[in-house]
Amino acid sequence: MQVHELLQLVDEAVYLNTGKRLNDLQRGVIEGTLKHQKYADIAENCGCSAGHAKDIGYELLQMLSDIFDEPVDKSNLKSVLERQGNVNISLGDNNNRNIFEIGCINIGSKQPKTKPDKSHAGNSKLQKRNKNKTQIEKIDKLRYFGLNDEQIAEVLELPLEIIKQVESDD
Repeated sequence: MQVHELLQLVDEAVYLNTGKRLNDLQRGVIEGTLKHQKYADIAENCGCSAGHAKDIGYELLQMLSDIFDEPVDKSNLKSVLERQGNVNISLGDNNNRNIFEIGCINIGSKQPKTKPDKSHAGNSKLQKRNKNKTQIEKIDKLRYFGLNDEQIAEVLELPLEIIKQVESDD
């Protein structure tokens, strides 16, 4: 994957889990890390101190570790992103056309781990509604990445009829 594609993947993952987009410094840290730059070089490119870039990098890698539910550090960032994104992009040169193969998109959208409160009778309805909302958001996101309804049904392990009931945001 190209650096800009990995940056987009990180931005989407962070947004889905925090509701916030990456800022310029965070993007610079990810880009510099993917290019195997030292924090001093990243800081120079971003116009900040090396210590500040390192602090931002540490926070960002910790956040990605939580989002992807596996350890992420400077040395494995690219492989983790490619594995988690599971987007295989092959830029073929067949008659000057680019060929894109998209596999499964898995942007860690894990829900907080809480035990259900059995004292509230309506709690299960609320949980079901929240789960349905999450599934609809996943369906919309997978459509955004170009998957068709059949592929989405396979990825989410849902019946095709359920996927087709969800209207596209397009």
